[in-house]
Amino acid sequence: MPDKNLAIVVGATGTFGVEIVRQLIDNGLHVLAVGRSADSLASLTEQFSDVSVVQADISQDSAIEAIKSAITGPVKMVVHGPGVAVAGGILKAPTAAMVDAVNIKVGGILRLSRAADEHFSDNARIVAIGGHYGLEPTEYAASAGVANAALVNVMRQLSLAYGRRGISAHTIAPGPADSERLRNVAAARAEQRGISVDDVLEELLEESSVHQFTTAEQVGWAVCNLLDDRAIGMTGSTIMLDSGRRKGLP
Repeated sequence: MPDKNLAIVVGATGTFGVEIVRQLIDNGLHVLAVGRSADSLASLTEQFSDVSVVQADISQDSAIEAIKSAITGPVKMVVHGPGVAVAGGILKAPTAAMVDAVNIKVGGILRLSRAADEHFSDNARIVAIGGHYGLEPTEYAASAGVANAALVNVMRQLSLAYGRRGISAHTIAPGPADSERLRNVAAARAEQRGISVDDVLEELLEESSVHQFTTAEQVGWAVCNLLDDRAIGMTGSTIMLDSGRRKGLP
């Protein structure tokens, strides 16, 4: 049994996930990484010594018991950060892909929090990695937009339900990150508009007030800041990490 508090990370083998795991370990936590691929999880344990793994599909209710049975100590934080398939624009995105995206994002955070429920430590954190398109809808990122918008609502509900136990819930909404996923989104947008992927990427950079994509390091930093006991004052909120892309208020 680890001597340290646990952080459970879903999506730990992705671009954001690996960096989140790295920074959580640097902050003194033992990480329980959840993923579908045994090979990817094995690669994670080769990179980090303070990691345990559980193979589970967060889109299925069976993940609740799989995660619960792997918990070996008090849970300080759960982080839900799986990606969803790029389904294209709203006019052509398969309806099944939209439903799947909501299941992964919304169903996933509910399965994760229920698995950890009886193990949460005092002042624990429930953290979901959402996305810019959930708050700034576009016509070309349909599944991510819908799923992340629903996620914001569910996280607010969790903040209300868990608040009486001194547990807070937070959404982090990164902007586009320089990753394989971004290139997939850019490719879908390029095909829709009949332009090149590079042109789309440049347009995305222009949307940022600092002409930057969000980085995995920045996402890990935001997650780890929530470990501070004072972060409970931000419960229910959505932390924008969009490099100055969002135009709406607040």
